[in-house]
Amino acid sequence: MKIVKILGTGCPKCTKLAELTKQAAGELALDYQLEKITDLNAIMSHGVMMTPALVVDGEVKSVGKVPSLDEIKRMLS
Repeated sequence: MKIVKILGTGCPKCTKLAELTKQAAGELALDYQLEKITDLNAIMSHGVMMTPALVVDGEVKSVGKVPSLDEIKRMLS
C-alpha cells in the first residue's frame, strides 16, 4: 500500500491536486492511503516551503504546482 500525502492549507490548487491524485490512483488501480496535511509545521517537516506538494511513500514528488494527471500517474508508479 502506498502512502500518499497532499501538503497544503486547503487552497484551490491543493484541492485540485487531491482530486487529480485520487483520479490517477483510481486509474492505476493502486492500493493507497491518502492523507491531507494542513498543519504548517507538519508541511515544513517534509522540507516543503511552497504548497501544494505531493508526497509518495515519504518522498516529496512535487512542490508548488499542480502536475498533470499523467505526471501524477508517473509519480505514483
